Amino acid sequence: MNRTIKQFNTDADELFKNKLLFWSTAFDEIVWLDSNDYEQTHSSYDAVLALDAFTSLKTDYYSAFDDLKEYQSTIKDWIFGYLTYDLKNDVENLTSKNFDGLQFPDLYFFQPKKIILLKKDQIEFHYIGMVDDEIDSDFEEISNTNVEVETDDNTENDIKIKLRIHKDAYFEKVNTMLNHIHRGDIYEANFCQEFYAENVELDTIRTFKNLNSISKPPFATFLKHDDKYLLSASPERFLRKEGNEIISQPIKGTAKRAATEAEDKKLITQLENDPKERSENVMIVDLVRNDLSRIALKGSVEVEELCKIYTFLQVHQMISTVRAEVVPEANPVDIIKAAFPMGSMTGAPKISAMKIIEKLEETKRGLYSGAVGYFDPEGNFDFNVIIRSILYNYNKRYVSFSVGSAITAKSVPENEYEECLVKAKAMREVLEK
Repeated sequence: MNRTIKQFNTDADELFKNKLLFWSTAFDEIVWLDSNDYEQTHSSYDAVLALDAFTSLKTDYYSAFDDLKEYQSTIKDWIFGYLTYDLKNDVENLTSKNFDGLQFPDLYFFQPKKIILLKKDQIEFHYIGMVDDEIDSDFEEISNTNVEVETDDNTENDIKIKLRIHKDAYFEKVNTMLNHIHRGDIYEANFCQEFYAENVELDTIRTFKNLNSISKPPFATFLKHDDKYLLSASPERFLRKEGNEIISQPIKGTAKRAATEAEDKKLITQLENDPKERSENVMIVDLVRNDLSRIALKGSVEVEELCKIYTFLQVHQMISTVRAEVVPEANPVDIIKAAFPMGSMTGAPKISAMKIIEKLEETKRGLYSGAVGYFDPEGNFDFNVIIRSILYNYNKRYVSFSVGSAITAKSVPENEYEECLVKAKAMREVLEK
């Protein structure tokens, strides 16, 4: 596919990014990926915007990875989109029968007519066709976009957040999961619960910007597909491929931020040395190593960072980095399928954990704990993990966010519940303002 590529040397600062995002809202298909200038070792761009489908793929879970593999191999161009958690049913003999208030398709990817890449002081346009004049006019239009004055007032919606699983039922379900652990059915499982509201009129851009400003994470995403929206402040990478190298960065271990620097340091030290949190992380690292070893060159899987603490505006997180090498001819979709769903959102052993999760959770996960990202024309890719995210179905006026925690033999139900509330804080704060 021929694309016109044009560069502009200009500062892609916060104001320009705001203009770009507001300008994009006229399109039906949008994927905006923003690193928020978070310092990280593995990164290609500061931000990416993909707009306006030239071709697309939308399907349910049945043979979804085969369909994606054929689409990606045939297009041989940039494609952007998402993988829902329920593609587990394509990878293994599993089902998803829980309530679904959002109704996102299981898989959606599109080949954008317009791609805008931001890196330091350079903005690069990749447009399909010979459209040099169109790029110039779009750049001028973006530069002159009037960014709306925002307020924090969402009270006109009177959004009332409800819990799909109430506190006593949550404790009961966690105790059931602990029984499975004590019997040896599983070692760890990520148990999630949904918060939701109905009859909601949501200003999606403003809500995303408010959520992003609270957290400033490295894998923030605004996604629009027809009447469905994802507003994500994700801190977690699922999987990245650059050349023959693949990287996974699972998160397990969370601590709240403190009001003072001294207290904050104390909380970091506590998280670093917490045996439960470390054991959670190490178990998932082992699972990720096992997943990657299925498609990696023998002996190439290694742990680059183990249980390192990263600090964000809302929380401290324990993150590990696992890297491996693949053969040059490895198909990128096969690599993702081998590691999907991500270990940090399932548990160990993976299949047993997913079966137990399905029985105990009340809501179909859908895009929550799935992934959003892109493939480039060379077969490189980068995908995040959809957590710390608000999902919205405009036509159904249904808004939802879910949070979870890892249940292990050392889990105390009250503590797990509190961890969920800490993770839910930013989404709830944005919606209920």
